[in-house]
Formats: sequence, C-alpha cells, structure tokens
Amino acid sequence: MAAISLPVVARDSFSQIAKRSNWAGENAGVMVVFCIVFVVGVGLIFLFIHKKLQARKERKAAIGA
Repeated sequence: MAAISLPVVARDSFSQIAKRSNWAGENAGVMVVFCIVFVVGVGLIFLFIHKKLQARKERKAAIGA
C-alpha cells in the first residue's frame, strides 16, 4: 500500500504553519522585563495580603484584650 502523498503546495504550506520560532530566545531583553515585572507584581500582592492579615490579627488581639 502506498503512503499518502500530499501535493507540493499543501506540503509547503503545512511546513510553514508547523514551523515554530523561538520568540523568547530572540527577545531575551523583553523576557527579562516580563520576569522582573512578574516578580515585583507577586511581591506587591504578597505584601498587600500580609498587611491585611496582620491588621486582622491585631484587631482580634485588641478585641480579646
């Protein structure tokens, strides 16, 4: 049984669609900025949550005392 063969045009267009590029490798500076922004954002969220929990703990201590 013969293998399925695609016409040349369809095969070429499929290879162009399936071709993957390494965007992150080509734009290393942009990736560094994204990572820094992510780390700062997570840190700010953590700080906000920490302050809220600390205020809640102090409020509970003031009510109980």
